[in-house]
Amino acid sequence: MLDIFKNDAFSVISMTDAVNKMQFKPGYLLSSGLFRKVPIRTRTAAIEMKAGRLALIPTVPDGSGAVRQDKIRPNIRDFRVPRLFKQDEIQASELAGARAFGTEDQLATLQQEIAARQMRLMDDMTYTWEYHLLGAVQGQVYDADGTTLIYDWFTEWGLSAPSAISFTNAAVTAAGGMRAFLQKNIVRPMLRAAQAGNMPGVRVKALVGDDFYDWFTNHPDVEKTYHNWQAAAELRQGNAFEEFSFGGVTFVNYRGSDDNSTVAIGTNNARFYPEGIPGLFQMALAPMNSFATVNTLGRQFYSRIVADTQRDEWVQLDLESNPLAICTRPEVLLRGVKA
Repeated sequence: MLDIFKNDAFSVISMTDAVNKMQFKPGYLLSSGLFRKVPIRTRTAAIEMKAGRLALIPTVPDGSGAVRQDKIRPNIRDFRVPRLFKQDEIQASELAGARAFGTEDQLATLQQEIAARQMRLMDDMTYTWEYHLLGAVQGQVYDADGTTLIYDWFTEWGLSAPSAISFTNAAVTAAGGMRAFLQKNIVRPMLRAAQAGNMPGVRVKALVGDDFYDWFTNHPDVEKTYHNWQAAAELRQGNAFEEFSFGGVTFVNYRGSDDNSTVAIGTNNARFYPEGIPGLFQMALAPMNSFATVNTLGRQFYSRIVADTQRDEWVQLDLESNPLAICTRPEVLLRGVKA
């Protein structure tokens, strides 16, 4: 069996290429293209921030000197890239009956078993990626336990997380109030905070929980528009419950994990963010800890096989990813709640 794993088909690069070609269960953020992937050569990502602002130019008398432009001093910070690493193990006894010793088809049999195990590892890895991306959209990336912070992008840039904006108040419930409320409390503040200038294509999106989405689409100001849009979406054979735009905001009834708690938006909550601002959301990809990949540009996933060289009884399947989900401007992130 050890001779098998010396085959080029089981090298780090070949295994990694095979994993990267696998199909996986896409999450909303994974498939949205919101995060720009940035491969790096080190296990530390350097982020440079420049706070350029417009300033009024005062008048000066003829013959006097010009007003000096203020220098923009960049703020460079280094962030350690977290490591996601999971293993599976195949015991020789598990393959008993699946292959006969000395037969010529043992490589194909092992490849099938390895592919099946890799798919399970990939499902867990992409599930974790979606979890990290969802955290970055909210400004706080947590570890798998849901309580340990990996990075709080608000505190990293000296900001405070915004208080939740209540959607159950007189301004919203009044006739015609929802559109004005969104413009006043969400759209205008966010676009001003984004400092995107005259950049075209910037729009506001909201990931919302089930109860918030149902309540919102049945609001008197929204209901007629929603049902007209829903009917048109059904004619297009689209999914009428994924996205709906109203008042300058695209609302997405976010579907996460089946338990609606591990990877999820709280059922009464909404998370607002701008889309279309270059560099706002990024995913740094660091190389794996291996001589074969040291100082090379990071990939999304790495796969390799570790064989039992002493007793020839097992092989381990490794799947590693080193992603850092980044929000470079957390001041643009807003929260909403329906009590």
